[in-house]
Amino acid sequence: MSIEHVVLILVGTVLVVFVTGLPIGFTLGSVAMVYALLLWGPSSLSIIAHGALYAMTSFMLVAIPLFILMGMILERSGVANAMYDTMYKWMGPLRGGLAIGTVLICTLIAAMVGIMGAGIVTMGIVAMPEMFKRKYDKRMVMGSIMSGGVLGTLIPPSIPMILYSLYAKQSVGKMFAGGLIPGVILSTLYCSYIGIRCLRNPKLGPALPPEERVDWKEKFVSLRGSILPIVLIIGVLGSIFLGFATPTEASAVGAFGAFICSLIYRKFGLRMLREACYRTMLLTGMIMWIMVGINCFNSFFMAMGGIHLLDGLIVGVNPWAVLIAMQLSLFVLGTFMDDYAIIMIATPIYAPVILALGFDPLWFGILFIMNMQMAVLTPPYGFATFYMKGLVQKDILMTDIWRAVIPFVALQGTGLILVMIFPNLALWLPGLIFKRF
Repeated sequence: MSIEHVVLILVGTVLVVFVTGLPIGFTLGSVAMVYALLLWGPSSLSIIAHGALYAMTSFMLVAIPLFILMGMILERSGVANAMYDTMYKWMGPLRGGLAIGTVLICTLIAAMVGIMGAGIVTMGIVAMPEMFKRKYDKRMVMGSIMSGGVLGTLIPPSIPMILYSLYAKQSVGKMFAGGLIPGVILSTLYCSYIGIRCLRNPKLGPALPPEERVDWKEKFVSLRGSILPIVLIIGVLGSIFLGFATPTEASAVGAFGAFICSLIYRKFGLRMLREACYRTMLLTGMIMWIMVGINCFNSFFMAMGGIHLLDGLIVGVNPWAVLIAMQLSLFVLGTFMDDYAIIMIATPIYAPVILALGFDPLWFGILFIMNMQMAVLTPPYGFATFYMKGLVQKDILMTDIWRAVIPFVALQGTGLILVMIFPNLALWLPGLIFKRF
């Protein structure tokens, strides 16, 4: 049987098992073991074992639970409440100002925590009731929270970036630097869209009435709420970019900084710490199980020559056509698969092809992560929509949430195209920061 037929049968089996509801990690791991036994006998399981061992022993993985713990503590520390009070006073008098302020706060949260859910949950609790109270359009409210919340996928310290760097053998620091400008571009696009829509139709996001606005003195006093977040961002990202710490060491700095923030805002307690550690354990455990299963599958796929099959398929094909096809495939995968799983499945396959085609692997990595940011929004599987469903009132349907994300997914696609056309948007800052290395 040719390798082409084996790959088709393998992919078909994975799809059949996947639709039964078995988690993706167990699906890929079990299929790989069964096919390895059928094709090569019991001795082939050593290939699977090596794949699982590699998945669990990379030093870079230490950063993942620490950044997750940092996010879980910050989610409960009161930092978001202080930042929202600042944005409420500064942005409230503008049409759509509370929604714009929500996106800006989510941008700062993304630069602190590195996970998608923290911004959505925090601002869903803090900002959403205020916007509904001010008669904001429900789609504008949900769209601003979800689009801002998922910036944690792209803006460092991003957990998906750490996973991508591990599988693509890229520098985490350079990936972090490469994601900053695209992240700011997307945040600007969201804010511009909200501002223009609300300017044209004030009912979508009415401004605060004059009696609820504050004077300039109170506005400047409220800026104190932004000091701790900025110090934490500088401490984590600055230590990486200035060469004082590796991303793994910076994750420890971030977790300690989050702990200090909770003490300053008087939110620290044993119950809070226990809940943060428990959720960190759950999310880290999920990632690790996915990694084990997918590494087993990738080891089997590589051992049977799958990468050579892909190389043969792209011979003579226009490199840009391959690149665009990859981006489209990632978008499609994002509609029914978790972003972590997509990264771990597609990166070992796509990264060597990108190198063979002569594209910059760092630039492709940023495009990949931008696509993953779209994946967590696109229905029916977008995780961000499920987070939002758990926060909104019962009369808001899932279809309302899906409609709310449509314009913001379109804006994400616009940002992706911009970075694809102008690679320096992703490459200029890493080149500037790391040129001495």
